[in-house]
Amino acid sequence: MEQIPITVEGYKTLKAELERLKTIDRPENIKAIETARAHGDLSENAEFDAAKDRQSFIEGRIGELGYKLASAKVIDPDTVAKDCARFASRVLLENLDSEEEVEYMLVGQEESDIDKGRISITSPLGRALIGKKPGDEVVLQAPGGKRSYEVIEIL
Repeated sequence: MEQIPITVEGYKTLKAELERLKTIDRPENIKAIETARAHGDLSENAEFDAAKDRQSFIEGRIGELGYKLASAKVIDPDTVAKDCARFASRVLLENLDSEEEVEYMLVGQEESDIDKGRISITSPLGRALIGKKPGDEVVLQAPGGKRSYEVIEIL
């Protein structure tokens, strides 16, 4: 089984989602199926169909989260070396065009959230940053044109 890197925070978030699905969402949906079933003819029962679709989603997500948690390699960002950018690193960059500084944390796809400054290591910028050190330049071809960044610091 391939290990999936995940931060401590990301692991806790996925575990909480799994617990919620098992203890709240699944039982609520079972009740919704029972209620819809009580309305009679299931062949034309949109409420029943929606509840069955929801059940399929819940069970699929439970399976997906179970797999991800079982194969997780939990990495504490506080223990990550700061010599170069890698998974769980916080990287301070300067946009060489606008001279603005921006900070990103490199995380897995499941944890990425650009609004929180968390980018996936599989994103174009994430891939370009892996292994970079302070002073290195990163050039990306974006839909709006070329973007250049300098790695200022690994935090």
